Amino acid sequence: MEAGGFLDSLIYGACVIFTLGMFSAGLSDLRHMRMTRSVDNVQFLPFLTTEVNNLGWLSYGALKADGILIVVNTVGAALQTLYILAYLHYCPRKAKVIQTKSTQCLSYPLTIATLLTSASWCLYGFRLRDPYIMVSNFPGIVTSFIRFWLFWKYPQEQDRNYWLLQT
Repeated sequence: MEAGGFLDSLIYGACVIFTLGMFSAGLSDLRHMRMTRSVDNVQFLPFLTTEVNNLGWLSYGALKADGILIVVNTVGAALQTLYILAYLHYCPRKAKVIQTKSTQCLSYPLTIATLLTSASWCLYGFRLRDPYIMVSNFPGIVTSFIRFWLFWKYPQEQDRNYWLLQT
């Protein structure tokens, strides 16, 4: 196998794995909403923006006949729809990070997954010389760094039960 072919396969595989991992990160939020029957510490905006993103990329994938884009965005759209419906079912009100000066409602694993996913898709677009893929994934990188800044500015208090387990 030639070097370019191996590198391309590695990048494509990373795109699929990181993307499906990012979409699956919402499963823990879904479980939390079902168990607590509330949306405490769950943020709605990532579900909505990811859903819109998935539908746009699904259309683009169909237009280009790109199987990778079609498969991952079909799975993503289905999961995001499920998360949105669950959120709307359990949501009495919404929490705001800056107003409360708390990042309790932000998901650190989802932030990492978004950064890895967006970066890998940018690299995929770069390898294909497709500016539409590169440019549309760049906001995911920027918003991830904004969320990292929020985690730094408003650090989460460590769960007391977790701290007790460490002693």
